[in-house]
Amino acid sequence: MTARLVGTDLAVHHGTARALDGVSLELYAGELVALIGPNGSGKSTLLRALLGAQRLTSGSVMLDGAALASIPPRARARTLTMVVEGSPADFAIRVRDLVALGRIPFEGRLGGTSKEDARAVEEAMAMTDVLALADRTIDTLSAGELQRAHLARAFAQKAPIVLLDEPTANLDALHQLEAMALLRGFVGRGGAAIVALHDLSLAARACDRVMVLQRGRVRADGPPADVLVAGLLAEVFEVKARVGRDGAGGIDYVLAVEPLFPREAKEGTPP
Repeated sequence: MTARLVGTDLAVHHGTARALDGVSLELYAGELVALIGPNGSGKSTLLRALLGAQRLTSGSVMLDGAALASIPPRARARTLTMVVEGSPADFAIRVRDLVALGRIPFEGRLGGTSKEDARAVEEAMAMTDVLALADRTIDTLSAGELQRAHLARAFAQKAPIVLLDEPTANLDALHQLEAMALLRGFVGRGGAAIVALHDLSLAARACDRVMVLQRGRVRADGPPADVLVAGLLAEVFEVKARVGRDGAGGIDYVLAVEPLFPREAKEGTPP
């Protein structure tokens, strides 16, 4: 099987700071990959690099066997899209119009909305539970509602590869589970997705692979049961973690119990 998206030896420097250092990744159809790591480990930078939105110091990205940089933006958008956590509501547009932005790569020369576009928008809003919000402007939404609207935009785009940066961060428990179920259904139909997550239990239970970044480098990459172990979590996140197994080789939950190196409480504040 040929990988749909391949990043090879990716390096990104911000001045003298090293955001990514020799990161390689392959993403296959039918695969949901979790990207985890402490704040500042390079997760968002890696996703932007794979999208072509981050200038590389070195390395290359290939999309379906072609150099990503050689693919025109509109053609690239038909195959690859991204959902960013906390995308701002800069314009007071309706939810329906935001979701319809996902159809721009498919517009003809004369523009306009086709029946197929309208159907894709309606289906995406129904999938993400924002159909009732369709005529509200996005500046009136809660953070969680807005995040679901951006997920709907990505699904309306119908790109077979989706990159997601903390898509569950502002969602309540129910919508977190539903969002991951949507991604599982998406890859089950032949899609491919990489999702940056802080919730290690979601990563363990929903994803096929877990890639761990630490200081811009790949610390581990493999099945959740092999990667999400107490020793590695202690080294990478500096926490004592409890990993609950389901008896069939999988993981039920990952719980951070306490920091390994507690910071001293500031003077005058309770411990």
